[in-house]
Amino acid sequence: MATNGTSNGTAATNGHSTHNMSPKIILYTNHRCPYAQRAHITLDTLNLSPSPSTPSHPPPPTILTPIPPPTEYEEILIDLDTPRPQWYLDINPRGLVPSIKYSLPGIFDTPEILTESGIVAQFVCDSFPSPLLPASKEDPFSALKRARIAFFVDTWSSKIAPYQFQIIKAEEGAEREAKAEECVKVMEKEIEPLLAGAKPFFGGSGELTFAEVMTAPFVLRMFSFAKDGELMPQSFGEKLEALPNFGRWSKAVMENGNVRRVYDEAGVVEGTKKRVKQMAAK
Repeated sequence: MATNGTSNGTAATNGHSTHNMSPKIILYTNHRCPYAQRAHITLDTLNLSPSPSTPSHPPPPTILTPIPPPTEYEEILIDLDTPRPQWYLDINPRGLVPSIKYSLPGIFDTPEILTESGIVAQFVCDSFPSPLLPASKEDPFSALKRARIAFFVDTWSSKIAPYQFQIIKAEEGAEREAKAEECVKVMEKEIEPLLAGAKPFFGGSGELTFAEVMTAPFVLRMFSFAKDGELMPQSFGEKLEALPNFGRWSKAVMENGNVRRVYDEAGVVEGTKKRVKQMAAK
C-alpha cells in the first residue's frame, strides 16, 4: 500500500459531489515509465493520509456531501520487460501503464477502470481537492487557468516531445548535437514565453500544477540523459539550463519531492540504453 503525508480535509472538492465515503483506488504502474509517473505525482500531491474510521452504515446515495480524498491507494507493479499476464490484459487490453481501478462504496461498487496517463491524472485532479487543476467554476479565473495549462501541455506534446526520441535516435556526434540544438531553439521559442510568470511553477503558482504533472517526467529524463552523455549530448542540458525561464522552472520541478519520489535516475538511464540497443539490433 502506498501512503504519503496528511490532509487537513479543509479544501473544497474540485467541482464534484457525492456521499461521504472514501473511494478505493488501485494503481497499476511501473516506476520507470514516464507516463505512469504522471499518476504518481498526481496521487502524491493529494497528500494521502492514514485511513480514518469509516461509518458502519454509509449515508444513502441521495445525501450529497463533498467526496473526501482517498486515504490510501494500492500499488501493483507491472513488469514492462516481459509479456503482460492475461490478468492485466483483462484490466487494460493494451497492456500499458498506468491504469487505475476505482470504486466508491454505495455509489458504484463495481470498480471502474481508467487507462491512459493524461486521462488518469485528470480524473484524479477533477475528483478530489487538489492544487493541481482548479474546477472550471471554482472562481472567475478557473476556466482560463485550465485553458492555459491545456495550451502549455499541448505545446509541449506537439513541439517538444517528438525531439526526445529524435535526439536519442540521431547518429552520435554532429547529427545528435544538431538535433539537440534544434530542440533548444524550439524550447526557447515555444515554451520559454509560457513560463514567464512561473513562481516557481506554471502560471505563477507556488505549488505544482497539472502543467508540471504532464511534463515533469520528461523534464527529468531530458536532464538525466544529458548528464549521462550517452543518450543525449551533455551540452543539451547546459543549454536548457541557460534559458532563463525554463532553467528556473525546470530546476524547481526536478527538486520537488512529489516529482522525484518514484524516479530512479540510474535505473531509467540504464533501462533506456538497453531498449535503444535492442531497437538498433532489430
